[in-house]
Amino acid sequence: MGRVSRRAFTLAALATVAAAPDAGAAPRRRHTVSEMRGVWVATVANRDWPSRPGLTAAEQRAELAGLLDLAVRNRLNAVMFQVRPTADALWPSPYEPWSEFLTGTQGRDPGWNPLETAVQEAHARGLELHAWFNPYRVATHTDLTRLAASHPARRHPEWVVPYGGKLYYNPGLPEVRAFVQDAMLDAVRKYPVDAVHFDDYFYPYPVAGQTFDDDDAYDGYGGGFSDRAAWRRDNIDRLVLEMAARIRRTRPGTRFGISPFGVWRNAATDPLGSDTRAGVQTYDDLHADTRRWVREHWIDYICPQVYWNIGFAAADYATLVPWWAEVARGTGTRLYVGEALYRAGDPAQNAAWQDPAELSAHLTLAQRHPQVRGHVYFAAKDVAADRIGAMARVVADHYRRPARPPR
Repeated sequence: MGRVSRRAFTLAALATVAAAPDAGAAPRRRHTVSEMRGVWVATVANRDWPSRPGLTAAEQRAELAGLLDLAVRNRLNAVMFQVRPTADALWPSPYEPWSEFLTGTQGRDPGWNPLETAVQEAHARGLELHAWFNPYRVATHTDLTRLAASHPARRHPEWVVPYGGKLYYNPGLPEVRAFVQDAMLDAVRKYPVDAVHFDDYFYPYPVAGQTFDDDDAYDGYGGGFSDRAAWRRDNIDRLVLEMAARIRRTRPGTRFGISPFGVWRNAATDPLGSDTRAGVQTYDDLHADTRRWVREHWIDYICPQVYWNIGFAAADYATLVPWWAEVARGTGTRLYVGEALYRAGDPAQNAAWQDPAELSAHLTLAQRHPQVRGHVYFAAKDVAADRIGAMARVVADHYRRPARPPR
């Protein structure tokens, strides 16, 4: 076979494995309601947890327990806990250093195991724990020497591309794709996480006037593709398919979900796209064919970040939710909607986000579409602050009873 044929055959074989049934799925909890009610807990830059680097182990544990208790009080049932924010780890990993967001120094042992504790404490409260990984982001700066001396990016600088003031692993290198999978699967192997969760970062978001320099990788591996964009999409497709298959082999029953930017393509670009005018399209700009992953059931759930209000002209919530519902129809891939709780009450946002009822209206609208099986809120500190009572309104209107997550 030629190169393209071999690739197509391999993708088909991986897709068959990725779509296999959940033989080891955990038994359902005894609730009459089944829907996802999740919350993201971001650790990058200490966004949600821990509140600052350098807290004692006891202080970090107490803050984490407080966030889990907060989820229970709001009748949520899942926590998307960021355990690999920048090619580092919130567990003792043989592949990557301890995260600097714990102690302030990358590679320094915090004196406890946050991921292990999070899984135990979440399960003790009846919460699912979805381990949230960022596959390719290495650092939020461009100075390799600031990374821990043992960091793989320092041992393999040829793996790294500086872009937009950050460092990224190059998705076009097969050795990088294998390494990041190994690093993430170490956590899946060691801890009974309910799901592996990716966010919206694949190839980085475009930065005006800058080029993501993957020329050497494209010269080496891009033959047989119509253009660089098609090759890049193939690289991300392979990450998704290979990761799905390896998760199932490593810990059967653990699900795989992805939370992409909310617009796949605008209809003006592709008639299959949504009636939106978004400045970013995941297919074209992040080289992530999120619609394909759903339609071909490569992943267990999709949670698009539909971070706009009802009536927003460029990307209307009331347009995107039905579009995603139609994409998910009949696929077996669960659809959850990512909700921008962080915008509610933010004075920098438009008038819709100053209304405490806006978020609740999202759930009411989504109820018209049976493919929508729940919602996930960004993010934990915003649930805690609840500036204008938008989350309290959601709980009062929609979460009067506990619910088990869909399986």
